[in-house]
Amino acid sequence: MADQRRVNAAVIGASGYTGGETVRLLADHPEVRLTFLSAERHAGSTVGAVHPWLRNHPTAGKLKLEPLEAMPDVDVAFACLPTGALPKLLPQVAARAAVVLNLAGDFRLHDRAEARRHYPDSEIADQRFAYFVPELSTDLGAERFVNLPGCMAVASIYALYPLFCDNLVEPRVVVDAKTGSSGSGKGGGEHPAERAGNFRVHKPHGHRHAPEIRQALAEFTGFEPELQFSSHSLDLPRGIMVSCYSQLREGVSALDVKRAYASAYAGKPFVKVRTAPRRPQDFPMLKAVIGSNLAEVAVSVQGTEAVSVAALDNLVKGAAGQAVQTMNLMMGIDEATGLPTTAVGP
Repeated sequence: MADQRRVNAAVIGASGYTGGETVRLLADHPEVRLTFLSAERHAGSTVGAVHPWLRNHPTAGKLKLEPLEAMPDVDVAFACLPTGALPKLLPQVAARAAVVLNLAGDFRLHDRAEARRHYPDSEIADQRFAYFVPELSTDLGAERFVNLPGCMAVASIYALYPLFCDNLVEPRVVVDAKTGSSGSGKGGGEHPAERAGNFRVHKPHGHRHAPEIRQALAEFTGFEPELQFSSHSLDLPRGIMVSCYSQLREGVSALDVKRAYASAYAGKPFVKVRTAPRRPQDFPMLKAVIGSNLAEVAVSVQGTEAVSVAALDNLVKGAAGQAVQTMNLMMGIDEATGLPTTAVGP
């Protein structure tokens, strides 16, 4: 930062998975001061008591969770609340925060009919949020209110963007998305005994990320796909994997596709293109991204058929990490500051 002043940050809804991950990343961010952490049901508890994986952090583990009414003035508030909660609280949060970054879905869709269908509670807040993908959005300007993409949506966007940006494929695309259990939040209703050792359909039609993907690709490329989006549940706590199936336009070659992906993500530190994948281990995989702010992307072409694949950690690159990345860009901090670039294994 130009003036070397640390950013005062609040995490609203710090007791959930996304909130805890945001605290984890900000706690070691050299340009950030964790000023306020809210949680209504857990008010008075320490972060370490609510998130045992943070209890040994020398400072963050001892921080107290407080009710939202105690929030002081801050530079940025990370809203990590369940979908539908922020619209009711937005006036209270906006009065104290210079910038509001929303990680839930409330303000992602600009079409009012689609928003009413998928996020009915967002209508009570008369405030438009900018939709921001760190690698693709060009200018935040003086935006105060920003909504980050959904985890499965942003993985799909990374996988498909180069194809539509260069007008390489026909409009019809099928996206097969697979997600870990933390994507449902702490309130997810499925018992671990039913998910363990299982693999099942989550939502074959009508997922709320489908209109988001169409909207984002139309905004960033000028082409809106005819999209079939289906999701499945993985027996894993973290991770998103998407496979996207499309048909190349007449005259488009595999080399054209390869060049499009290399060009689209050149200089983007958190989107890694796996070039010329041949063996299964050459393709994006969850073991290569879990715990990091990286998305891996690859595409395979045979004849006129293209299969594009993306993998990311839904709690980091799909949520908290991309929010911190966005804050860095907005505050004039180096984009990569405070963000992990290697995965955790095995």
